[in-house]
Amino acid sequence: MIPEINLWAVLIATVLSMAIGALWYSKALFVERWQRLARIEPKENPNFAIPLITAAVVTFLTAWVLAGSVAIAWHFYGGGYLWSALVTGVTLWAGFTAARVITHDVFEGRPSQLTVLTIGNELASVLVMSLVLGLWPPAGTV
Repeated sequence: MIPEINLWAVLIATVLSMAIGALWYSKALFVERWQRLARIEPKENPNFAIPLITAAVVTFLTAWVLAGSVAIAWHFYGGGYLWSALVTGVTLWAGFTAARVITHDVFEGRPSQLTVLTIGNELASVLVMSLVLGLWPPAGTV
């Protein structure tokens, strides 16, 4: 069985997740703290083309996989589609994203504040993606 996926919801979730990342790592929020904790020297004219393209592709993939996982969870457990999306998103974030980032950061000796900053951004992104996917289920499912 191939799970039903609303491509438009995946695209909107991708764009919103990218916007959250842009805001999260902006001067208004955490870029200076992130640079200090990650020991990144600010560049005068950085080239963001490759990182932004990479982030867009990977974020789309994340939203796509999340949408499929939500559909499978909703079929399996039943209940409300939005609730399935939120629970699935948080569960996958905790079990995969947060767990892996924490493991890598511990072995790399990164500051725990940097880990919290990173997984906080990931949680915000996954919650927004889950919200979009849950509020806009695939046609014919709900």
